[in-house]
Amino acid sequence: MLKIAGAAAGAAAAGTAVAAAPAAAAGGVFAHPGMLHTRADLRRMAAEVKAGAEPYAAGFARLTANRHAQSTWTANPQATVYRGSGTPENYATLYHDIHAAYQNALRWHITGITAHADTARDILNAWSAKLTRLDGSADRFLASGLYGYQFANAAELVRGHDGFELARFQKMMLDVFHPLSEDFLAHHNGSYITNYWANWDLTNIASVLAIGILCDDRAKVDRAVEYFKHGAGMGSVKNAIPVVYADGLAEWVEAGRDQGHALLGVGLMGTICEMAWNQGIDLYGYDDSRFLKGAQYVAKWSLGGDVPYTSYTRKKGAPGIWSGSETASAAAAVDPAMARPIWAMITNHYTGRRGLDAPYLTKIAARFAPEGGGGDYGPNSGGFDQLGFGTLAFTRPRATAVQASAAPTAVASGVSPSGNGSAGPSVTPSSAASPLGGSGGDLAATGSSGLSAWTAATGVAALAGGFLLLRRRDRARRDAGE
Repeated sequence: MLKIAGAAAGAAAAGTAVAAAPAAAAGGVFAHPGMLHTRADLRRMAAEVKAGAEPYAAGFARLTANRHAQSTWTANPQATVYRGSGTPENYATLYHDIHAAYQNALRWHITGITAHADTARDILNAWSAKLTRLDGSADRFLASGLYGYQFANAAELVRGHDGFELARFQKMMLDVFHPLSEDFLAHHNGSYITNYWANWDLTNIASVLAIGILCDDRAKVDRAVEYFKHGAGMGSVKNAIPVVYADGLAEWVEAGRDQGHALLGVGLMGTICEMAWNQGIDLYGYDDSRFLKGAQYVAKWSLGGDVPYTSYTRKKGAPGIWSGSETASAAAAVDPAMARPIWAMITNHYTGRRGLDAPYLTKIAARFAPEGGGGDYGPNSGGFDQLGFGTLAFTRPRATAVQASAAPTAVASGVSPSGNGSAGPSVTPSSAASPLGGSGGDLAATGSSGLSAWTAATGVAALAGGFLLLRRRDRARRDAGE
């Protein structure tokens, strides 16, 4: 493997000037909910949707229109899930049920309609009562990673809800998903360390991190964070983003493979950074915001812009079985219309929380807003690789200078982020979960509408009954530069 040192960072572009605090595992208890969404996030969504504020209303309309978000969904659990050619593949059953659980749980937090919480709970309980094994080809490691982090996020949203078997679900995650994810990070299926592209590592880093948070397991969280920073595989941040250019962009190594896998990798790294941030760990800002530079590179490239690419060679195969090499010498061709629900989360961290300029991220997030979720991006597994709904979940006001310079803070379970306790009881294993939207179908009290600057480019309006989504296509195309 040709390892290319990060180069010429001295002339970094504007937008990386705010120095993040050094990333370190947060001490004390874990924050719950504390993966992709915190109590403050859920409160914001509920309030803005009730107010009819954009782009939240448009994002919520995409959620309610998705067939997975309906409280009539019935789980179809399996004892063994197979992924990979040559096996009796049934993994689609798993990812459809995971997305139904997540979408119903999110919808419950926004509306307060208990039927959605019950549906999410019933899906999760059905699987934890039956699933005992992940199997298949090497693709079983993709299953442990992708579905591990997604399952944990769905469970995090209903932990403590009446009737949810949290301890049994945690046991399933520890017995079925975590061993495969850890084994892949440690041994890479017995192959050379570079045989698997970055996505394989990133799925399993995300899984280990999410399972650690779900199970209040500090060692697992620390393991994921350490691998993100210093892991030997292609998914650690300096291997996934090996070259930093003088213009402030940084090469995403998988751009030399194809666009779809590069987008998957960016989405997964963003997911890892967001979950860590919500536990008080700043991976977004690690190594002079290296991820920002890589995400900007992929955004520019995916929009059809020219990007440099330093030739990259990796060793393939497994010791004693087969060996070879492959060289990527240029960024692959792209389809500027290829959509994945990954951009809102990343853009809103850097431009919203950190108050930085990220022009390519801002442009691509606007182009593909409002983001949907699993089921909105095609019927195949790639359309379910991200949980999505980022426009709804991650749009936030631009931070003040003081807020932007602050380190991440994990809000411990049982403490309202605002300090006033107005959002209701915390979602904890020892108490009944409470939706941020209130009870009995009532939405949360109206809050102020704080929109990031990029949302104006979407030009959307939503109206009641699941909201009638009207897209002003001409304006969106003009602002997005089509």
